Amino acid sequence: MKEREQDNHSDFIRDIVKDDLASGRSQNIHTRFPPEPNGYLHIGHAKSICLNFGVAREFGGLCNLRFDDTNPVKEEDEYVRAIREDVKWLGFDWEDREYYASDNFDRLYDYAIQLIKEGKAYVDDLSADEIREHRGTLTDQGRESPFRDRSVAENLDLFERMNKGEFGDGEKVLRARIDMSSGNMNMRDPVMYRILHEDHHRSGDKWCIYPMYDWAHGQCDSIEGITHSLCTLEFEDHRPLYNWFIEQLNIHYPKQIEFARLNMSYTVLSKRRLVELVDKGHVSGWDDPRMPTIAGMRRRGYPPESIRNFCDRIGVAKRDSMVDIALLEFCVREVLNKTAPRVMAVLNPLKVVITNYPDGGSEELDAINNPEDESMGSRKVPFSKVLYIEKDDFMEDPPKKFFRLAPGREVRLRYAYFITCNEVIKDPVTGDILELHCTYDPATRGGDAPDGRKVKATLHWVSAEHSLDAEVRAYDHLFLKEDLAQKRSQRCIQSGHRGYW
Repeated sequence: MKEREQDNHSDFIRDIVKDDLASGRSQNIHTRFPPEPNGYLHIGHAKSICLNFGVAREFGGLCNLRFDDTNPVKEEDEYVRAIREDVKWLGFDWEDREYYASDNFDRLYDYAIQLIKEGKAYVDDLSADEIREHRGTLTDQGRESPFRDRSVAENLDLFERMNKGEFGDGEKVLRARIDMSSGNMNMRDPVMYRILHEDHHRSGDKWCIYPMYDWAHGQCDSIEGITHSLCTLEFEDHRPLYNWFIEQLNIHYPKQIEFARLNMSYTVLSKRRLVELVDKGHVSGWDDPRMPTIAGMRRRGYPPESIRNFCDRIGVAKRDSMVDIALLEFCVREVLNKTAPRVMAVLNPLKVVITNYPDGGSEELDAINNPEDESMGSRKVPFSKVLYIEKDDFMEDPPKKFFRLAPGREVRLRYAYFITCNEVIKDPVTGDILELHCTYDPATRGGDAPDGRKVKATLHWVSAEHSLDAEVRAYDHLFLKEDLAQKRSQRCIQSGHRGYW
């Protein structure tokens, strides 16, 4: 086992891992991040990535990247490439341990044959609607299929013929033979294989039967030697089925542990809903900067460290809760404050003329690149007679607690001089403010007065002569409703236009 890194985390999952190592149940730690390649990863997946790779790293273990590609209808190579890029961008490396559920299709087929031979699986002719009807409800037990007691020989023959493509889509399925009276709906003879005459993004047309997620997932964990299978709470009721398959096959037994998924305000973290936003053109694509996808956040300028810090801060819990999106934005600002070089820009410009500054004159002033990191040095910024400030930084008739520029008031221009507003020039027809005439104090170069007088506001600015036009995209929440889990509606969309492991 690799040397364990310093443990700076504490939660119930890590406590379980510690106990398993101490008791000898686990000799080493091996986790996996197993996305389905049917869409781009979002911030909820980032929590799972940080948890799975983080636990492995902290306990000197390994973490695999596995694509659970069991549904050829929805899976694409584009999503595989995007997932790889996102995981690496977040700062994690699966080394040579990239796996696919489709790598195990032959082995899963053999496992299914084993269960059929032991009388623990059967071929069913019921339609999907009929299976649903026979399954019963939470209060009423299910009814057994009339095909449940087929002989082993007949089931083997039918399953082989399913594999050879003799039947149409949905004509037959393979089901586990467990207990139709179980209080857990997942144990009521779940479907293991369905017929899909669709090409797979990796195996092509080799198969026309595909394993269901619940059948494939646990066995893939076992084949890879996973010790701890970490997944979100909606899979808690699936754990008995996960364990039942492992026990019947008598193969390596991973431990499944459930944790609360991420719910974040003003955000949808359902892949199905995100697909809908993309397909219906409400956003420009999966990497639209308004999307909660990792690709969207990368394009928006979020540093990967900020997302890792966010996942550390929200922690790992057993109960669902709502995280305020403001916490994510705080984590982003926290990292950018330490790492991003500063520049000045004006989004809504108001012209300022320094009347006592020499016509045609200009000078260069020193500006700090990052006040939180001296090693980033300084830069030169040009200063001239005509400047731009933000319109919001001036009020002609300011309220009591408005400390920025106003007629007769002195403020500081960052890294430059103190200025005083003397005159407001307006459009004679509309009354709109066109420009301000101000004077500057040459003795305050750099932003401090030699006589010690103070001002209450510091404004950013740009020199009109030296400024460059820029396109600035200001983003806010994509949705107007804070808690979208309560009621999803297309009206929540502000744009002009199953759980995760």
